[in-house]
Amino acid sequence: MTADVWLPIPPDEIEGLPEGPDYRFWNGGEDFPADPADCAFYVVPYMKPSPLCVRPMGRMSNVQVVQTLSAGIDHVEPGLGHLPAGVRLCNARGVHEASTGELTLALILASLRGIPDFVRAQDRGEWLGGFRPALADKNVLIVGYGSIGEAIEDRLVPFEVARVARVARSERTTARGPVHPLTELPALLPEADVVILSTPLTETTRGLAGADFLARMKDGALLVNVARGPVVDTKALLAELESGRITAALDVTDPEPLAREHPLWRAPGVLISPHVGGPTSAFLPRARRLLADQLNRYVNREPLRNVILTTGASTD
Repeated sequence: MTADVWLPIPPDEIEGLPEGPDYRFWNGGEDFPADPADCAFYVVPYMKPSPLCVRPMGRMSNVQVVQTLSAGIDHVEPGLGHLPAGVRLCNARGVHEASTGELTLALILASLRGIPDFVRAQDRGEWLGGFRPALADKNVLIVGYGSIGEAIEDRLVPFEVARVARVARSERTTARGPVHPLTELPALLPEADVVILSTPLTETTRGLAGADFLARMKDGALLVNVARGPVVDTKALLAELESGRITAALDVTDPEPLAREHPLWRAPGVLISPHVGGPTSAFLPRARRLLADQLNRYVNREPLRNVILTTGASTD
């Protein structure tokens, strides 16, 4: 059995790695650290373009596990068809909840309270007073209620929101209340003052926030996207923003990154952060703990965490 493990973090910086495998450091450099055919466990470089991440996958004929350091897996999906059957793909559930939850609240509060206007006024030396909306007493809708959606709700609780509605692919009940299926989304949108997108990017969610979705949002509502850019139809969003009917706070966009001349930069009522929901000081400690745990499980032949799919397995 091959025993190479490719890591995008130097192995001597990860406490608790098991003995046995040969650890190879590769964070997307031009040269591979070893023959990809000898890699058994591939940890995908973080925040790197999809073509770079999938580049070695076609030669990983003996790989058994592909581990991302992101919650989403869309950047490695183009390479899955080149892998042998039986490869387990795992995501980084548990790594990004704190950082993404923090940024979501920051975007909501900054947008509602007018922080971008204050910063621009400060640059002009202008004292800009006025009445601003609060998050308190607002109805919030979280679309995509996985671990990140739960973390966002954890951080909403102290802000005295009136109600949190939750939507996921399928209906279920949680300690905090019901999670509605996607089919009920059209009825929930008109009630929400703040709509948060935290879904994975799939064929179902691509373009989910299109013209009809946005038209159902109430006048003055705020759309927050911390999911993936293509979950929102950019053209439809621009039309709503330019009408002044809704506002938006976006950590992700489509396309990404935005070109300097893209109209979304200058659309009224939009706050854009450059896809920084995950990369914070909270990332490395959690990523290291995940990798140490997963690799100990792998070496000891214990069930891995966060298995999203197995290549060659039926999806029925």
